Amino acid sequence: MSESRPSSAGRVVVGVSGSLGSLTALVRAADEARRREAELWPVLAWEPPGGELAARRTTAAAVLVEDWERLARERLLGALREVFGGDGQGLRTRPLIARGTPGPALVGTADREGDLLVVGAGRRGLLHRALWPSTSRYCLAHAGCPVLAVPPSPLEATLAAARRRNAWRLRLDTGHVAREFETVPPGA
Repeated sequence: MSESRPSSAGRVVVGVSGSLGSLTALVRAADEARRREAELWPVLAWEPPGGELAARRTTAAAVLVEDWERLARERLLGALREVFGGDGQGLRTRPLIARGTPGPALVGTADREGDLLVVGAGRRGLLHRALWPSTSRYCLAHAGCPVLAVPPSPLEATLAAARRRNAWRLRLDTGHVAREFETVPPGA
């Protein structure tokens, strides 16, 4: 791939959070960037704990912003290492951390003609949709460029089921262990 290609050529902007769904979207975005000979812009959006309003209310937040940005950068770079290993596999990338909610941050970044925005479609359960806002739905409704919503990996449901089974078993096992500790006489 030629490095002399102008940056005004297409970009593939992808939302990355470190979740399995976002890593699946990152892999798909990398494939699209190669196919289009475009730059890959992995974006991790972050907000201060408790949101912007809570951060404005406390003076300690101003001191912690650098730490929060550093943590966001580390999470993004960790996701890139997990997907690409030590190299970018010949891709021109421009990792970006953006302060704000994910949907508006991604739509604001993918604002050029020729951009493609790639997002993970996330979980599809009714409860999940009711309790958490959907970044992919926001992007589909507000983006001025094409949006590719990548469905979750089939392995994600299998992994979630295994975690639920193991959590149930662990709760049973730890209760049993806790009872054993309670019956041990003091000083024994």
